[in-house]
Amino acid sequence: MKKTLVLGAGGFIGSHLVKRLKKEGQYVIGVDLKFPEFSESLADEFYLGDLRDYTFVSQVITEGIDELYQLAADMGGAGYIFVGEHDADVMHNSAQINLNVAKVASAKKVKALFYSSSACMYPEYNQLDPENPKCGENTAYPAQPDSEYGWEKLFSERLYASFSRNYDLNVKIARFHNIYGEEGAWNNGKEKAPAALCRKIALVENDGIIDVWGDGKQTRSFLYIDDCLDAVIELIRSEFSGPYNIGSEEMVSIDEFVEVIAKVAGKSVKISHIEGPTGVRGRCSDNRLISHDLGWSPKINLERGISKLYRWIESNVKVESN
Repeated sequence: MKKTLVLGAGGFIGSHLVKRLKKEGQYVIGVDLKFPEFSESLADEFYLGDLRDYTFVSQVITEGIDELYQLAADMGGAGYIFVGEHDADVMHNSAQINLNVAKVASAKKVKALFYSSSACMYPEYNQLDPENPKCGENTAYPAQPDSEYGWEKLFSERLYASFSRNYDLNVKIARFHNIYGEEGAWNNGKEKAPAALCRKIALVENDGIIDVWGDGKQTRSFLYIDDCLDAVIELIRSEFSGPYNIGSEEMVSIDEFVEVIAKVAGKSVKISHIEGPTGVRGRCSDNRLISHDLGWSPKINLERGISKLYRWIESNVKVESN
């Protein structure tokens, strides 16, 4: 039985990962500041604590860890990371976590470590054209992320790569592109676009109006959680290190995305474009490298995945309104 450690196990991706690993029969240890919000953790052990504390990290990363998944970070959607009010916390908290984890994981001879980076580390100058963003793995430099969140991700990629070179830490790195699904933030200010737009459409009457930040022409791709986990697990057990993009190549404008959600909801909605943080003009995963090396590609298209998320958020909206 593999001994696996999931850091950030109380978060959206981490809690789903714990469930997946338990289905495989692994012994899973979860660590976070909080328990999962929407369902009980299936981890065999769960430790509440602050990964910014080096002593705590030294206690939870022990000898004999087969797989360590480092998903813990100070993060949120555009309304959190692009407004400038949380930059210091985002930089300090996430960097401190990764400094601790890299050092202790090396000392404790962790067999394989996965680090979740982000597409936010790609240069802003390659993402100005919403119809033709450039997000190939080889476009990361010269570096110019559009947020401090992206700069921290870039720093931590280099941190883990340095520990790989100097201390033989078996590191795997992937850059996530807008992972979404059930049991994630949807109404607390840290929600991302899929959950926020699903919530707005669930709350509005047919032919009602919803607010959308920006002009709606900015483009993104969105990846359903199950596809993300497939790629992560395949990568950590492979001979490859990355960095790799993990995302969908099904690019849509935000206005088109609203149409997909409205179709799933069976509603007709009107859009009011308002000022708000939007990030880069265009971003879409480039999966050529991971497809070539690992043979991975998403299985769940946008409409199917959004249908799952929308039904979950709709049920939560109904509970709150009763």
